[in-house]
Parts: sequence; C-alpha cells; structure tokens
Amino acid sequence: MPELPEVEVVRTGLDRWVAGRTVATVEVRHPRAVRHHGAGARDFEDQLAGLTVACASRRGKYLWLPLTDGSPEAQIAIVGHLGMSGQLLVLEPDAPEEAHLRVRIGFADDGPELRFVDQRTFGGLAVADLVPDGSGGHVPTSVAHIARDPLDPAFDDAAFVARVRGRQSEIKRILLDQTIASGVGNIYADEALWRSRIHGARPGSRLTRAQAGALLEAVREVMVEALAQGGTSFDALYVNVNGQSGYFDRSLAAYGQEGLPCPRCGTPIRRSAFMNRSSYFCPRCQRAPRRAAADQR
Repeated sequence: MPELPEVEVVRTGLDRWVAGRTVATVEVRHPRAVRHHGAGARDFEDQLAGLTVACASRRGKYLWLPLTDGSPEAQIAIVGHLGMSGQLLVLEPDAPEEAHLRVRIGFADDGPELRFVDQRTFGGLAVADLVPDGSGGHVPTSVAHIARDPLDPAFDDAAFVARVRGRQSEIKRILLDQTIASGVGNIYADEALWRSRIHGARPGSRLTRAQAGALLEAVREVMVEALAQGGTSFDALYVNVNGQSGYFDRSLAAYGQEGLPCPRCGTPIRRSAFMNRSSYFCPRCQRAPRRAAADQR
C-alpha cells in the first residue's frame, strides 16, 4: 500500500496539473470506486461539475482536492485514498483508457483529464465537507480523525514521544497507528526501526525519551529520502500522476531484504510474521526483547 512518500509524490503532481482548473464532466465507471460517498455515484458526479480545484492537500495517506464555486474558501473536497493499487493519473483526453479505469474527470479547458484507476478496487473517492483543523487550515470530515504526519510542520514531537512511552504495545504497532502519527506503513516502519536500532517487538513503554525521539527522526529521514527518489515501487501499481515509478526500493536496508547482509554489520536480515504481513530486521543491530526472542527460536 502506498505510504506517505508515495502519496505526497502524487499530491505534488496533482497540485501542479489540476489546481486552478474547473471541472466540466465527471464519469463514474464503477460504483465501488465511490462506495464511501453515501449519496451514490450520480450525486458524486453532480456535486463536482462547475467547481474549481483550489489546490491538492494531504494528511498521512489521504489526499483531497478542495473545491470552490468562486467563494473565498472551499467548502467541500474530493477525498481520495489509493488503497492497494489506486492511481490518480493526469492524461490527455484522447489517451487510451486503462483496463481498470474507475472514475474520469474532465476540465473546462479541454486539457489533460484526471483519471482514477484501481485494479483491486480497495481505494476510492468521495466528496466530503471541510472543517477547521485547529491551525488555520481545513480538513475533510472523513479525515479529521487521522493524526498529523511527521512531515507536517504542526506535528507535536513531544506529544508523540509521550504517547509512545505511555503504551505497552509493540513499537511497530504504535508506528502503524494512524491516530498517533499518520502516513507510516510497513515499509517505512521497518526502515526507521532499523536506522534507530530498535526491534519492532519492543514495547513503547520500554523506550527512553531519547530513543523515541531518535525513532521519530529516523521516520522523517527515511521519508524525506524516499520522497527525493519518487517513493517506493515494487510493481507497476504505484506510479505518480504521469505514470512513472519511484525507485527508493534500491535504497532499502531492511524491508524485503531477507537473507541479504545488513548494510551496517553484515548479519543476514531476518523476516518474521507480523499482522498478516512481514517484519524485516537485523538480529544483531536490533536486539529482540526476551519474549520475542524466545518466540523466534
């Protein structure tokens, strides 16, 4: 699933190619693509026509396009989540249609259109009202419960450290909790834990303030590096708005590297089962807690 860096790459592309343009036509090709829009596909289409995209915004893994009818502030937005295989592509209107095209949005200037393509249909679009976010901006109602992400200027580092240290849960589970810090998924959690030499099974309450702070900085570092390389693409399902893949997968130190030498100490990277997924770590650099170590024998 695309994580913060991949979604931010898409947001940047949308802000460049779609912001300031007025919606002329909307066509929902598959109702599942707008299943979170309670009023249905026809209402989704009718609400957008004639409105202008103000910008492209993001919180964690959610994207939204605030829409205005000419009033000073946008009142509603198109909210999108890419799910496992969703793509938001900006293409010329006469470009061949994709096999899994779900929503097609045309603009009044007859320029490139916006297409939502989703092979597995786990992602989706919806229209939501915008509400104040507490720092002078606005956020869709459907995203308001999501925490700010570590790259947000308003992210509260001290609150993050306190919440981590106040929990008995494994630190990797805490990192994936989108109500504590959004945008972190399996890939960047493993990479940040490797960088900070922390085993994912260690309880948050067992981290010192310095360790929790260092982990947060590692999360930021790996995300910024991934952004510079267009995100991480393991297949053709994640691409930017121009259909291009990212290449941060070439820089991964732990995630997906089972059996390969740790870039820091040379010990083979291990994989363990985690929440129907996998965790990757260095058994030497990231010492497992006693109970976790016993389970891995």
